[in-house]
Amino acid sequence: MSKSKNQKLKVLYLMDYLLQNTDAEHPASLKELLAYLAEQGVSAERKSVYDDIEALRLYGLDVERAGQGSRSGYYVASHDFELAELKLLVDSVQSSKFITERKTRALIKKIEKLAGRRDARSLQRQVFVSNRIKTMNESIYYNVDAVHAGITENRKLRFRYFEYTVAKKRRFRRAGEYYLVSPYALTWDNENYYLIGYDDRHAEIRHYRVDRMSDIAAVNEPRTGAEAFRAADMALYTRKVFGMFSGREEHVRLRFAERLAGAVLDRLGREVLLIPDGAGGFTVGADVAVSPQFFAWVTGFGDEAQILAPPRVVEEFRAHIRKVAAQYE
Repeated sequence: MSKSKNQKLKVLYLMDYLLQNTDAEHPASLKELLAYLAEQGVSAERKSVYDDIEALRLYGLDVERAGQGSRSGYYVASHDFELAELKLLVDSVQSSKFITERKTRALIKKIEKLAGRRDARSLQRQVFVSNRIKTMNESIYYNVDAVHAGITENRKLRFRYFEYTVAKKRRFRRAGEYYLVSPYALTWDNENYYLIGYDDRHAEIRHYRVDRMSDIAAVNEPRTGAEAFRAADMALYTRKVFGMFSGREEHVRLRFAERLAGAVLDRLGREVLLIPDGAGGFTVGADVAVSPQFFAWVTGFGDEAQILAPPRVVEEFRAHIRKVAAQYE
């Protein structure tokens, strides 16, 4: 690029330098700004730099002046993202199991560019990606895009669904047959990303892990199941299904030790009613999906949790415990 073309980019070079290298503790002097522009092949006078800084202020960049006279300098007082917000984004990306290790590193590099160079170094110090549990499916980004497109364009999706074998190889369900689903929502639960959609084959709402979907594509058919989704409470659905996995829905009554109130509210929701029993505990009623995962959740609290009703669920729980215990006899 010739010098004359670089000259037209002067104000952009100034903005980039100020964003990446300055803050209230590290203002850039006019001499530093002129030297940086010279490195980019741009000749500039002091007055033109003043004019460019004023143009950046009018554009919306929060440029402040620090100091007086020859000791003065300029810095960006506020960025689009605070350092704490960027750290939160980095933590979310690196802890997300459904994002592969390679994609995680690429995303964090992009997040670092939203910070100044000094803050970027601070972000780099907290990145620990290796040896974290991560998905092996590199196509998850394209799957998410395809799901969003299906929702926006009101079209069904077809895809193949797989699981992993002991040898870490894909094994497709239904012998590789394509699923046909009307997409309605995406949700993130327990570090996994799920598509929630209407399955015509079973005439019900179902969910699918996005990182287990393959060969996904929109088909030229309008979505079905809109009435089912309008009638369903998605917040309640996700809490029951993703909190306890799939199973027969039942209203159960449970008792817990008082100290477990927080854990119960985290799982069953803040709106459930906790009734103190006067004996160091409380009872609660909730709609749950009765399944081995629900039983495992209750079992995890040991003798500080108990299913009280209905009797059929209590008996199923007894049978579940006996079956597990039999493996160790």
